[in-house]
Amino acid sequence: MEIERIQLETHGDRRGMLVSLEPSHNVPFDIRRVYYIFATREGVRRGQHAHRRLTQMAVAVRGAVTVMLDDGHGPVETRLCDPAQGLLIGRMVWRELYDFTDDCVLMVLADHAYDPADYIADYDQFLRESRTVAYAEGVVAWPGR
Repeated sequence: MEIERIQLETHGDRRGMLVSLEPSHNVPFDIRRVYYIFATREGVRRGQHAHRRLTQMAVAVRGAVTVMLDDGHGPVETRLCDPAQGLLIGRMVWRELYDFTDDCVLMVLADHAYDPADYIADYDQFLRESRTVAYAEGVVAWPGR
């Protein structure tokens, strides 16, 4: 499974930096939901689920977090620590987030609104369902690629 990182264009000068997120420009889907995770306590693991239809892009706006991704063929791990880089997470990818720095703010953009029926919270169930998907998307590339 390949990890798809999207380098986000930064704009700035001596006053500071700015990153703009735009569908069809640097976000490869229409944004339907944005949420962020912060004040995560030491030793806490977040995520621990997959989505049947949801595609997301995660950005560590501040601090850092380790993300483990598994498309059913074994896990890969990456560290998010650059606010000018997005991590694309496709549907049917198990994700776990851990080793948050004290100051971590993780922003997540999603292509669907919250839907509890879209979650797979049991890893064995995820493995069963991931084997029945006609093709494994893994970490999604830009549409059409």
